[in-house]
Amino acid sequence: MESGTSASSDPGPGAPGAAPDAVRPVRRRTGGRSARVRTQVLEAVGAVLLEAGYDGLTVDAVALRAGVHRTTVYRRWRDVGGLLADLLDAAADDTWTPPDTGSLEGDLTALNQEVYDALAAGPGLTAALIAASFRSPEAAGALSRFWEDRYARCAVLADRAAARGELGPPAPGAGGLRALLVTATAPVYQELLLLRSAPDPGLPRRAARAAAAAARAGAFS
Repeated sequence: MESGTSASSDPGPGAPGAAPDAVRPVRRRTGGRSARVRTQVLEAVGAVLLEAGYDGLTVDAVALRAGVHRTTVYRRWRDVGGLLADLLDAAADDTWTPPDTGSLEGDLTALNQEVYDALAAGPGLTAALIAASFRSPEAAGALSRFWEDRYARCAVLADRAAARGELGPPAPGAGGLRALLVTATAPVYQELLLLRSAPDPGLPRRAARAAAAAARAGAFS
């Protein structure tokens, strides 16, 4: 995705793989004042969240960082929950598609690499937004919508794998695809986000290889 914020180089919750994972920086758009204000405010949300954490994320702090009047923020976003939800919703407004490497293992590795790159760099927007979702119902709902969108976009991954004969018959349905993606990406989140293990560059491929092997054995059918 295109980058348009100075808050962090972290792509934020991204591809389920991007499966799930992170939010990307808000894309700058041409347009009227309303679009420009939204870009400024959402970039400020990410910056303040990274610098001050959820407890330091206030409408006044965001307005000050964005250079807009606080009443503008209150009128459009109401509160911190509205700001976080819009930031996450904006992250889904992109043209991301799952990579096509020519093999299921390669596709899963590429997805895992996106997650790994976002998390291995250290504390960033991805982790901050996931943490915020436990404090804000609005953010939790928006994060769920983000993942649902990413899983839906990854449906083509299973279609390609089935056409190549890489999935045990019968091919997995939507539930099986989600299980496959979760199986592939969960070790990356577990090691880097939950256990905070030292970065391991081989992790994305190992986890992808295990998930692809399970898929070939029909585990997700």
